Amino acid sequence: MPARRAPLTRERAVQAATALADEHGLAALTMRALAERLGVRPMAVYHHVPHKDALLGLLVEEVLGQVAPPPPGAPWREALGTRCRSAREVLRAHPWALVLLESRRTPGPTSLEHHDAVLGTLLGAGFDVPAAGHAYALLDAFVYGFVLQESTLPFDDAHAPEVADEIVAAVPEGAYPHLVRFARERVREGYAFGDEFEVGLRLVLDAVASLHPGATDRAGRRTVDA
Repeated sequence: MPARRAPLTRERAVQAATALADEHGLAALTMRALAERLGVRPMAVYHHVPHKDALLGLLVEEVLGQVAPPPPGAPWREALGTRCRSAREVLRAHPWALVLLESRRTPGPTSLEHHDAVLGTLLGAGFDVPAAGHAYALLDAFVYGFVLQESTLPFDDAHAPEVADEIVAAVPEGAYPHLVRFARERVREGYAFGDEFEVGLRLVLDAVASLHPGATDRAGRRTVDA
C-alpha cells in the first residue's frame, strides 16, 4: 500500500513556498508552481491561501518569525546588535525576502510583534519617539543594504584575491591608483567581505547612540537636545 500523503495545510504551503523561493527566486513562485511542488491541484492551494498576495504576506511572517527579537532586559546596544546579526543571517538564507519585508499594508501578528519589540527596546532605553523611528530606519537600511550587497557579489570570499588580481591586471598602468592600492593591500588572502558587517554595525550603533537625549560628544557636549 502506498504511503499516505500528509494532508495539505497552510503551514505546509508556506514551507514549500519558502523552499521554492530559496531555490529559484521569488519570480519563480507562482500558485501553480507551488501546487506542483506540493503534488496537488492549484485549487487545493487556494483553499488554504486565497491568492498570491496573501501568500507573500505569509512569507513575510515566516521570515520575520526566524529573526531573533531584541532580548528583553539586555542593554539596548547589545539587544539591537543581537537582532541585527540575526536578521542578517536569516536574510542571507532568504535574500528574496528583502523586497517583501516592508511591503505589507496589513502586516501580520509576527511582523507587528517584531516591530513592537524593536521600538520597545529603544523607547525603554530612553529614546524619544522620533529618535526611535530614526534609529529603526537606520538599522534596517544598514542590514538590508549589507545583505543585498553581500548576496549579489560576483565572487565568494575564497576567490576575492583572485578577482582582485584580475581587475588590477586589466587596469592600464597608472590608472585608478587608489583602487589598485586597495586591491593589493586589502583584498588579499584571508579577506572576507562579511567581516565588514561588524565594523558597520558598530558605526551604526554609535550613530544611534547619538540620538539619545543624554548622548554627548567627546568634548562632553550634548549631541541632541533633550
